[in-house]
Amino acid sequence: MTGISTHVLDTSLGRPAAGVPVELALRTAGGWTVLGTSATDSDGRVTDLPAVAAGSVVRLLFDTAAYGAGPDGPPFFPEVSVVFAVAPEQRHYHVPLLLSPFGYSVYRGS
Repeated sequence: MTGISTHVLDTSLGRPAAGVPVELALRTAGGWTVLGTSATDSDGRVTDLPAVAAGSVVRLLFDTAAYGAGPDGPPFFPEVSVVFAVAPEQRHYHVPLLLSPFGYSVYRGS
C-alpha cells in the first residue's frame, strides 16, 4: 500500500491554505470511487488520507471554491483535480498544490 499526503499553499498570500476540502478517489471501470475525504489543517497539510494499492490511478480533488470564495464571487478555478498513477515501488506520494487567484501548480514532492 502507498500513502498519499498533500499540502496547499496560497502563493498570493504567502501562507498555507487552511480549510481546503480534499477528496481522494480511485479510478475504476465504472468511474471514480471515493476512498476518503479530509481538509487542510492550519499548516495547509492533509496527512490522514487512506493508503492506496500500488499500480492504481488516483485523483486528488481540491474544493478551492470553499477556500477562495470572496466578496467578488467564486474563484476562477472552483476546483482542482489532480490525477496520477501510483507506481508499485513507491511507499508514499506527497502532492503539493500551489494556489493563486488565477492559476495553480502541482508537483510530486518528497
